[in-house]
Amino acid sequence: PLVEPKLLDFLGPAFDGESLGRVAEHLRSGGLVAMPTETIYGFGCVPDPNPVGRLQLLKRRGSDKPFLLLIDSANSVPELKWSREALELASAFWPGALTLILSDPAGRFPPGVRSGKGGVAVRVSPHPLVQALLGALGGPLVSTSANVSGGVPALGAERAFELARELGVGESMWVLDGGFLEASNPSTIVDCTGSVPFVIRSGTIPLNRMRCVLPELDEKH
Repeated sequence: PLVEPKLLDFLGPAFDGESLGRVAEHLRSGGLVAMPTETIYGFGCVPDPNPVGRLQLLKRRGSDKPFLLLIDSANSVPELKWSREALELASAFWPGALTLILSDPAGRFPPGVRSGKGGVAVRVSPHPLVQALLGALGGPLVSTSANVSGGVPALGAERAFELARELGVGESMWVLDGGFLEASNPSTIVDCTGSVPFVIRSGTIPLNRMRCVLPELDEKH
């Protein structure tokens, strides 16, 4: 018989610690999840080579398009190189739909999370379920949109469940139902790996708002 992904109810306002603990344990043992973020549902795993490789296969995605890390604060990834500009943007716009790309000088994160140029994309999500899960996990969570590359990302758990099933992922994927999300713009992405930060994707947070914090910020030409 076909083994289905597992659908779990996280619709209540408070998350039960025991359920979160089970999800964290599933992730630590290499499992995958689908969960709501502040923009769309994402597929996630811990930043270890094995689950990251499975996520790449699932998304049919090479290491040239790395996944991002959801973190609970700038302090949770001290291995990454935080420029003054990155810290200023983080303190102004996190939690929120701003993704920062930072250098990983020690190569702490695996390919698929770390780009060929040595950058790692990080974001602090305001979604309460993501925050609770990161607290239970005690470390960062890899995240990528819940879709087949190029397809429309899921905005609800049912669609994320169907996608997981279509992709043939089975019981290693736990779908966390946190309700239906309103359609929104993707996060804004700022590359902070060089001497001058620049916007590589415009999204929810417009450039003019970020320029209130960093007047020198520009878009990549």
